Amino acid sequence: MCCRARVCQNLWPKLRIVANVAEENRTVVDIYVEYQGDLHCRAQHGPSGAVLVTDAPVDNHGLGASFSATDLVATGLGTCIATVLGILAKKRDYRLEGMRVHVKKTMTPAPPRRIAELAVEITLPPGATASVSDGRAELERVAEECPVRLSLLDAIAVPMHFEWQRA
Repeated sequence: MCCRARVCQNLWPKLRIVANVAEENRTVVDIYVEYQGDLHCRAQHGPSGAVLVTDAPVDNHGLGASFSATDLVATGLGTCIATVLGILAKKRDYRLEGMRVHVKKTMTPAPPRRIAELAVEITLPPGATASVSDGRAELERVAEECPVRLSLLDAIAVPMHFEWQRA
């Protein structure tokens, strides 16, 4: 065994400890997907056991019987925005119950098939306007910086429009 190999062997337990610490410091969630045939999938959320099913869209050889994979990206964006705004609302004592998020997914017209745009319209309830008039910019910034939005490629346009309803 060469000197270098011995050094690696001696470091391996230490590297393993560092790797375990790194894993402990990040959130890892297991999603289990089973292909059931005929373009249908069953996905299970590891921590909760919750199940959802997907189907290919009609315009891509499927029946459109459930969410498609790209529909779930759009859904993830919308629910992420609502969630981070809800977290901020709790911290600032804003009233956002009844807030609605509409995500309109547009696919590219030509190959390669991918999401071209996820247009987002966020409608805040009448009670929110009065209670957050000074916090509008913060709420809009937080929505723009939700983890799903920050994880999307720049090739996907994500225009956001905020509608502040009045009482």
